[in-house]
Amino acid sequence: MAGIGWLGAIIIGALAGWIAEKIMKADHGLLLNILLGIAGALVLNFILVAVAGGTLGGVIGQLIVAVIGACLLIWGYRMVRRST
Repeated sequence: MAGIGWLGAIIIGALAGWIAEKIMKADHGLLLNILLGIAGALVLNFILVAVAGGTLGGVIGQLIVAVIGACLLIWGYRMVRRST
């Protein structure tokens, strides 16, 4: 989440985590939503830069990336939990 600052990253992370929580029908607290949103944005930004050479810019673009990334993290956690 380059260029939006720490406060912006926390706000976008919380919003993205909350949206991903609703999409994936999960039940998390505020702190986990923030962490999922920020981690999801980092993971998907890394993947997008590696594969496509760039990522979405701006606040809305980063929110979309963070939501998709957080959904992927929730999905991955569920897959790991099922296999054990």
